[in-house]
Amino acid sequence: MKRTAAWPIRLSLLTGLTVLMACGGSSDPKDSVPLENFGPEEIYNRAEYDLEAGEEEEAARLFGEVERLYPYSEWAKRALIMQAFAYHRDGDYENSRISAQRYIDFYPAEEDVAYAQFLLALSYYDQIDEVGRDQGLTYQALQQLRLVIERHPDSEYARSAILLFDLAFDHLAAKEMEIGRYYLKRGHYSAAINRFRVVIEDFQTTSHTPEALHRLVESYLSLGFTQEARTAAAILGYNFRSTGWYEDSYALLTGQGLEPGLFEDNWMGKFYRQTIRGEWL
Repeated sequence: MKRTAAWPIRLSLLTGLTVLMACGGSSDPKDSVPLENFGPEEIYNRAEYDLEAGEEEEAARLFGEVERLYPYSEWAKRALIMQAFAYHRDGDYENSRISAQRYIDFYPAEEDVAYAQFLLALSYYDQIDEVGRDQGLTYQALQQLRLVIERHPDSEYARSAILLFDLAFDHLAAKEMEIGRYYLKRGHYSAAINRFRVVIEDFQTTSHTPEALHRLVESYLSLGFTQEARTAAAILGYNFRSTGWYEDSYALLTGQGLEPGLFEDNWMGKFYRQTIRGEWL
């Protein structure tokens, strides 16, 4: 689920070889000219050069030096957002978050604040790499992506944030499904039902809803709760009749002489009334 952050600021060409030598080109530290002898643009350009060369850690350090030496300059502002990007590309997500958050705090009215917010969200999202991992990062990513969408709806990053939000949301549903299947295979049907119920109630817009409904049919039939199983199958047929999950549920029911049907005196019936018939009151 990796995604590389976009580079918001076009790299500029270096204005001379002097800066290259002075900021690290010499092998002897005694021959190096202190960074304090150079202006913010020169240091910034050197940082961009290192970033383009794949030296993200050194680039982040130099962007930080721009801010340290010239904190009230326009270059310091640009350097801070680029430092966040350099850290992110280096895989140093914690420091990327710190730099991005500082930009948001210091420059809330700037145009690049939308990118800083997006980069902050990516620092969580790009660590969501396995379904089996702890889902705290996923929740953090969702929270930060929501801020991009809500605070910067007209920015170029809002559309990407919406897409990533949906993917992260789907990821949480996948985790619930994984645990539910684990319980189901081991005959812990009540525990499995609780997980599949979370999917259809809290993650019903994800791609996992059809399977969750089918697994509910399986679980309820195993417990002998035929009304709940038939209701789950009816909801599955109403929304996802053309899927293989409905075919499997239908086969399970008919194999026991049952048919899909709605029974509104259980939680599945309540779910049907609320989500399909819109009877919330």
